Amino acid sequence: MTAAALDADRLTAAVADTDIPDVVLACSRGGRRMVVTGGTSGRDASARANLRYEIGSVSKTFTGLLLAQLAAEGVVGLADPAVRHLPVGPGSARRDAITLFHLITHTSGLPRLPTDFYRHALPRWFTNPYAGYTTERLLTAFARSRPLSKPGTRWRYSNFGVALLGHAITGAVHEPFERLLTEQVLAPLGLTETALAPQGDPAVDAVGHGYRSQRRVPLFDPAAFTAAGAVRAAPDDLLTYLEAHLHPESVPALEQALRMVRRPAVRHGFGQRHTHTLTWFEHSYDNGPVLFHSGGTPGQEAFLGFRPATDTAVVALGTRRYRPGKNLQQVAYDLLV
Repeated sequence: MTAAALDADRLTAAVADTDIPDVVLACSRGGRRMVVTGGTSGRDASARANLRYEIGSVSKTFTGLLLAQLAAEGVVGLADPAVRHLPVGPGSARRDAITLFHLITHTSGLPRLPTDFYRHALPRWFTNPYAGYTTERLLTAFARSRPLSKPGTRWRYSNFGVALLGHAITGAVHEPFERLLTEQVLAPLGLTETALAPQGDPAVDAVGHGYRSQRRVPLFDPAAFTAAGAVRAAPDDLLTYLEAHLHPESVPALEQALRMVRRPAVRHGFGQRHTHTLTWFEHSYDNGPVLFHSGGTPGQEAFLGFRPATDTAVVALGTRRYRPGKNLQQVAYDLLV
């Protein structure tokens, strides 16, 4: 049996073993693509394969690539203090020492979310917790913040930090984040089915479902956290995105930035065994690393990963978040190792 046939069998078996209204597993190996769809919603396979799915925190990899591109062009520097590009006054020495590099690599010392976020989010925690949390409120939270650790000394995952990075980028370039991402990243990669806002058309936008039920969840609204979780994309676009990371030379306009986001940047985890690049989690194996990122919104989940040594990329998308039982993200990760 060929490796390609084995991969197709594994994808089919994995999809059949999930309990998700709409699920897509897509793989690219050596440039050959396979897409397998399934689920309990009754939607036909071609419709599932062409929907735009909410990828949640995987959006951070797009923001990191945008930052790398702007740094490669000399528009911003990774070592730029965040306060240089944000409308906040002087604060604590730790806060003012936070750089753009610290924000994207989760080493800023900022918490996962602003301290006032939870009171805002709790009434809508399982539907749209970020909706209504304004940019003004985010910047006020940053102005008052005191990092939990000295920037650059500890890895602590932070939606707060990457959201701020998006606003710092727009402050530096004086263009809306969506326009920057489209012009600098999406257009050069040819990602025509990727966007930051839903179209509101069920034939285009995948609709998420609740954690423990079949109830539908509203389309995700990231509000001030656009840079940390707003991207929605079709499976083919996401494979194109990963293939560009596997072969940076295939996209000359972004080659330097694509190479930059593959380089190890910081170490973290027990015994400092794991690596984080400018955008990706990286796990090391004897025959080469796996780079990946997962994400979720209240009603959807996503996984993107690639392995340069085997020229393999995997995309997993589902319209239910983290239902107990078969873990879609673990299934996808296992396809790479």
